[in-house]
Amino acid sequence: MSVEEVTQKTEQIDLSADQKQTVKHPLNTEWTLWYTKPQIDPSEDWSSLLRPIAKISSVEEFWGFYSCIPRASTLPPKSDYHLFRNDIRPEWEDPANSKGGKWSVFISDSKKPVLDELWLKLMLSAIGELLEEDDSVAQEVNGVVFNCKKKACKFGIWTKSLDNEETLKKIGLKFKNLVDTKLSTPVNEEQQQNSHPRKPEEIVFQFMKHDARRDEPAKITL
Repeated sequence: MSVEEVTQKTEQIDLSADQKQTVKHPLNTEWTLWYTKPQIDPSEDWSSLLRPIAKISSVEEFWGFYSCIPRASTLPPKSDYHLFRNDIRPEWEDPANSKGGKWSVFISDSKKPVLDELWLKLMLSAIGELLEEDDSVAQEVNGVVFNCKKKACKFGIWTKSLDNEETLKKIGLKFKNLVDTKLSTPVNEEQQQNSHPRKPEEIVFQFMKHDARRDEPAKITL
């Protein structure tokens, strides 16, 4: 999709619209889906490119909005999706994010057929609180992110703190398992029949604090 098509489609979603759905499965907290459109004019700052496109408080609302938005694999380069808890903005300066960090993994463009399902699974894991081990770390995850780049895409999980390395590692391992499981699964039956054993693409998961310097090593690597 072109930048104009994606922007138009996301702008057509009414945040206040009544979805006319019976709420049967409420979420623990409300989530907001954000979209960042690519910068066209150099005078545009990042915050002006960012807009909320959906507020989600139930499983039914999630599927209702998901059916309306462009798929992750169709986004133009330099655009992003962000799914964040409550009204937390997907900016590290937001008070809820400022003392935290993020898990990140880059997936090459060759994996494009699975990007949509991977992003969907990551969102479902977030709203279902499946990225967190138990009640003691509930709501450690602030949000999940999909960044579309030219030759790769980046998936991320943002956390509210840096203090408990064991907790952060558990979240990272769940993230890694989700990604590894999806990338090792054939896209369709034909691919399964024609696949040959080969060395898997090396994928590195890193946890960094938000204000880390470019030359600063990752806090945790998996």
